[in-house]
Amino acid sequence: MRYEAPESVTAAVALLAGEAGTARVLAGGTDLLVQLRAGFVEPDLIVDLKRIEALHEIVEEDGGYRIGAVVSGAELEEHAGVSAMWPGVVEAVNLIGSTQVQGRATMVGNLCNASPAADAVPAMVAASATVRISGPNGRRRDADVGDIATGPGKTSLENGEIVESVFLPAKPKHSGDAYLRFIPRTEMDIAVVGAGVSLTLDDDGICTDARVTLGAVAVKVLLVEEAAAALIGTKVDAAALEKLAAAASAAAKPIDDKRGTKEFRKKISGVMARRAAQIALKRAGG
Repeated sequence: MRYEAPESVTAAVALLAGEAGTARVLAGGTDLLVQLRAGFVEPDLIVDLKRIEALHEIVEEDGGYRIGAVVSGAELEEHAGVSAMWPGVVEAVNLIGSTQVQGRATMVGNLCNASPAADAVPAMVAASATVRISGPNGRRRDADVGDIATGPGKTSLENGEIVESVFLPAKPKHSGDAYLRFIPRTEMDIAVVGAGVSLTLDDDGICTDARVTLGAVAVKVLLVEEAAAALIGTKVDAAALEKLAAAASAAAKPIDDKRGTKEFRKKISGVMARRAAQIALKRAGG
């Protein structure tokens, strides 16, 4: 196994594109190192991104924030601007592992690990986040966060491509977001169900836009348009929240495993989506 730590995105992409065998990217390493130790992966090449200074930055852009691929959860939480604008996203990222893990774990790593139970991803999709992808020959493209994972452990990234940053857009006036998850223990566990909600109100308190997402109940994060539609045009009252919960439960496509049955997960999907919507509503000023 070969280890490389390039100092530019161009060099990182070239290394990945030129590797004929299996290559893995290391951002924080909190997933990859565990997989290596367990023998789940045996890559021919590991490309460590941490020496690329530009990927450590959080930069204001078009009223929102662009967050580099190696920005840790701890660094994200300490950034006053991001925490104020997108508290649900920051909270979701900071549910990944322990306090010690937070010093290393990254939202981009959480995304590209492509676990259906990833905590950061439902919150990012609810926030309409996008990613910037760099590839061979100077190619760059933007993509929706929800289009990166295609299934457990699989992504849409092509050979030689890396996600260099996440962009969280400007949040409209009277908007709020939230992410909640259900886990068997009180902390440091994998989500049985995760739910993200982002919504916007007009000056009269009527919901004009909403996004509702579910994690850990399908092969990838679900964007539940029926649940969002239940909120739009309402004051997010009890009746609207019940419709949202029913739509979320109906959309869930979970499996049975040791952490929960299909029936339990479908029920909890509605419960968590409703609770997240209530928090997002409060943050929006409703």
